[in-house]
Amino acid sequence: MLQVEGLTKSYKTGDSTLPILKGVSLLVEQGEFVAIMGPSGSGKSTFMNMLGCLDRPDTGSYILDGIEVSSLNDKQLAYVRNQKIGFVFQSFNLLARSTSLHNVELPMMYANVSRSERRNRATEALKRVGLGERMHHKPTQLSGGQKQRVAIARALVNRPAILLADEPTGNLDSRSGVEIMSIFQELHAQGVTIILVTHEMDIAQHAERIVTFKDGIIIRDERVEERVFSTPNDEVIVT
Repeated sequence: MLQVEGLTKSYKTGDSTLPILKGVSLLVEQGEFVAIMGPSGSGKSTFMNMLGCLDRPDTGSYILDGIEVSSLNDKQLAYVRNQKIGFVFQSFNLLARSTSLHNVELPMMYANVSRSERRNRATEALKRVGLGERMHHKPTQLSGGQKQRVAIARALVNRPAILLADEPTGNLDSRSGVEIMSIFQELHAQGVTIILVTHEMDIAQHAERIVTFKDGIIIRDERVEERVFSTPNDEVIVT
């Protein structure tokens, strides 16, 4: 599904060059659930920007769903972002004056999907995350957890190859965080490929693998031995 080889990235700071990624390689198989961790400045956010086609590497190869992304032009990258990648952000990034349904429809508008198809797919996505009865509510009428569910539905609506989540529970209370992680685990069980950035070990333990960054390289890539499973009724099961 996703293969990165020798990815490097540096930024200019005045007269000097600051290396951020120093030859990162990673393989993520179809249907895997991977958590990325690391301290601030470790390179994990820059790496996620590369995976999301929001920035370009200096060197290295990035293959997503059979496409060599690192060689694409801006228009092609925009297509990959819209069709191959679903984004879930810590701050939700919803349009405040639009309903849940319209927020979820937005990615399909850029993809020139017909109005009736947009409505059907957005409705289906909202039902999939348990918001079938909130589709005509605006963000101001929703709780933080419900806003994040809308964001997840929006990320899923174009049926992406991969779901990228950047601190998706960072702005939520613990109960809402459990509910969101339960949704991610349900999606993973349905075959969705998920890469999630988090600072919290208890959140990372919902994934199958934890990849740890430090100083621009991956220092650990290990299976989760005691995996946490959250359920919608707030139960937390460790296996």
